[in-house]
Amino acid sequence: MAKLLHWYSHLSPETLSDIGNFYDATASFKDPFNTVQNREGITAVFQHMFKMLETPVFIIREQMLDGEQVFITWDFQFRKGGKDFLLHGGSYLRFNASGKVIQHRDYWDSAEELLHKLPLIGPPLRLLRRMLSVRDESGTQ
Repeated sequence: MAKLLHWYSHLSPETLSDIGNFYDATASFKDPFNTVQNREGITAVFQHMFKMLETPVFIIREQMLDGEQVFITWDFQFRKGGKDFLLHGGSYLRFNASGKVIQHRDYWDSAEELLHKLPLIGPPLRLLRRMLSVRDESGTQ
């Protein structure tokens, strides 16, 4: 597990070629924007990330291991258009008998973590969120 988490923390276009050390050829991956069914598809998702974002890095926060599965929490930092972004999320990973990832599912709120921060989409989404949130009389949730 430590080697895999180290690989995530140091993921780069150069280290991406080591994906076969950690993911089974038939592994699946799903996040709010992608669903792919093999290691080549997962590689393509990461390649696209490196193409579209500046200096992306995963910071592993916590891990919970239970047999052949683990849940990790992470922060994802990157730059886009000269602006810094920080996303908080988690990943569920399931392993085969050889210790390679066969299922990878990322969980993060694309609206809160990304869309709310965009100039044209963000203000209406933040307004809608305020309108729909439950608040007590003091104004706190």
